[in-house]
Amino acid sequence: MENSATAEALIPRFKLGKILNQDQAGRRITLLGTIDSLPALLIFERAAFPSTDASLESLHASLTNVNNLGANDVYAWYLASIKHSSDAVPDLKLNLIYPCTETHIKKYSPQQARMVVETPRIYAQYTRPFMQRKREEGRLNWVFNIIEGRTEQEDVILRDSTNPGHDEEGFLLLPDMNWDRKTIANLRLLGLVERKDIWSLRDLKKEHIEWLRRVRVKIIDAVAQLYEGVEKDMLKLYVHYQPTYYHFHIHVTHISSEANATQAVGKAFGLENLISQLETMSTPSMADVELTYALGEAHDLWTEVFLPLKEGKKV
Repeated sequence: MENSATAEALIPRFKLGKILNQDQAGRRITLLGTIDSLPALLIFERAAFPSTDASLESLHASLTNVNNLGANDVYAWYLASIKHSSDAVPDLKLNLIYPCTETHIKKYSPQQARMVVETPRIYAQYTRPFMQRKREEGRLNWVFNIIEGRTEQEDVILRDSTNPGHDEEGFLLLPDMNWDRKTIANLRLLGLVERKDIWSLRDLKKEHIEWLRRVRVKIIDAVAQLYEGVEKDMLKLYVHYQPTYYHFHIHVTHISSEANATQAVGKAFGLENLISQLETMSTPSMADVELTYALGEAHDLWTEVFLPLKEGKKV
């Protein structure tokens, strides 16, 4: 997808195969289909309501097919439709993954989650080699394209490489694909570090504490300056384990954003808490601690490692 026009032209060519998943209380639906015979995922999500006075007046005026479902005392509830005009505020946000892989399909499929305990031995013997295989499959090309300035440069909010003598400390800040780039209360950003030696939180060591502190402060300061009404104590910074891809990155969200499964216990590890753990733990590296986290049953790490271990079979 080289530019916006090319990307927009893909949507009409999507051919539905089946509904893959419906979540977030029915506000998001994931469709599996094809574009030019190649597999694609198209994700529909209800967009945030406009907040300006003019937009809200227009929203109210556009209501049609109002149907009362019930009433009791001072309460009444309805179903209604919105009559669209040519200048209507978009009410859907679309995400397209094309061409998608089997890993993408598994990620967006409904699946039972499991809590797993990853000991330092399991990490070293099974998980680390698993990460290595995934990295060697070329799934980080899109990350390196951004870091090395080949793609998505118009989306980069901040590129920081300002610590003299520490070239490995640079990072980029850009919008998360799940943010509509307008609704501040649902702000979602992504911090990509330039260094390639840290794949996940497992690679963090005591020697990284000051670096993590500097990155945290720079991100918070930058976001507070860039977005009106956002103060430093309105931001949450966390990392995922297991992450979707094995290049260290930091998620930044507004504290008012609706906490979904990606911010839940067993998935999100607060950056400040990670720094504190690094400071106080007796071992030098996060690779040496036991971690408990959630995995979906369709995740390759569950099927290849933790399920066989649970069943007493050879991995």
